[in-house]
Amino acid sequence: MQYKKVKVEGLDIFYREAGDPTKPVILLLHGFPTSSTMFRNLMLDLDDRYYLLAPDYPGYGYSSAPSPTEFEYTFDHLAHIIDCFLRVLHVKLFSVYLMDYGAPVGFRLAVMRPERIQALLIQNGNAYDEGLEDFWIPFKGYWADQHDQKSIDGLRFLLTKEATYWQYTNGARNTANIDPNTYTLDQALLDRPGNDAIQMQLFLSYGSNPPHYPTWQAYFREYQPPTLLTWGKGDFIFPPSGAHPYLRDLPNAELHLLDTGHFALEEDHQVIAELIDAFLNTHVRQSEPAVRANGRVQHS
Repeated sequence: MQYKKVKVEGLDIFYREAGDPTKPVILLLHGFPTSSTMFRNLMLDLDDRYYLLAPDYPGYGYSSAPSPTEFEYTFDHLAHIIDCFLRVLHVKLFSVYLMDYGAPVGFRLAVMRPERIQALLIQNGNAYDEGLEDFWIPFKGYWADQHDQKSIDGLRFLLTKEATYWQYTNGARNTANIDPNTYTLDQALLDRPGNDAIQMQLFLSYGSNPPHYPTWQAYFREYQPPTLLTWGKGDFIFPPSGAHPYLRDLPNAELHLLDTGHFALEEDHQVIAELIDAFLNTHVRQSEPAVRANGRVQHS
């Protein structure tokens, strides 16, 4: 594992890198309230067979975190930054692991550049209205009225240490399996001065995602990207009701419901790694030899 930063539109974008750049690429897109740290185990599980890149979005992890007056925190903008990140690293073809916030970021990338997507690896990330259940009630209130105090209070609770701990332990088989470094680090970064404003802006921007669902579903139907779904079935945030609809538009997709929660990799990273490896061996051909461009590896 290596820990790097690259300049993207004036921002420092931190990323974790593992594996051989001549191997097939997997882009790993994290959720809320975490960062690329959520992929630390999976990357080591797969680094002998793939080239893995896990960036931190602006405002998360160790990437730049400008204030909302300096940077527009929307999912459109996050997708644009990740697209630019891939261009800077000369990555053309890749499979993409989508979790939580990673889903609306990654699906935007897929719709923008469908020819670059070799496979979708979806874990507890939504593209259908069926998956937006009780957890999303305060969000829907906030999307309808940014000044609704009840909704604001409900969303601000998600920035507390109690909520962060709950996100990791909700639906887990055994809370003793959850490394306390996860929720402790996430909370320390959430608690940075000014970060609450960043998160509230993204909570608001999440309301832009459901209107995109028909476009994403049309992409699934037209392009039929090879798709592997590994879903923590105990997740209250993205319950399995959001997983099954993918099979309507992607009848050849594989769906695996795992006995764990929202952050499925904390308990089942080895299981998910094995499923990914078997799936990509079947559906994604081995990369052609990489071509060096300007001293960097350019994937053809």
